[in-house]
Amino acid sequence: MTPWKIIEKMLAQLKIISLFCEIFKYITKLFNTMSLDIKVLGPGCAKCKTLERITREAVNEVSVDATVTKIDDIMEIMQYNIIATPALVINGKVVVKGMVPSREEIKKHIINANNG
Repeated sequence: MTPWKIIEKMLAQLKIISLFCEIFKYITKLFNTMSLDIKVLGPGCAKCKTLERITREAVNEVSVDATVTKIDDIMEIMQYNIIATPALVINGKVVVKGMVPSREEIKKHIINANNG
């Protein structure tokens, strides 16, 4: 095999590797732009309203794409098997229940959910 043929083969392999790198970058970008589904569960008491407010503030501070929904329907709240409210649910997972955590703690939960 001539040196030029070896170089041609190597260039072809580099093109394939480059293509895989571009695909990986695209997939990574897709995962990083996925929206979080955040629910604040509670009947409307002061603590529930506080959790909703600081959750919205935390979402804005960490700059993630998220939908924050307040759920006050008791039948819907019961589907999450929680005994005490308020509760915070991120992408279907209960991450806080029965208390109002600090804004920093909420931000940690949001970042962890966003990172996968």
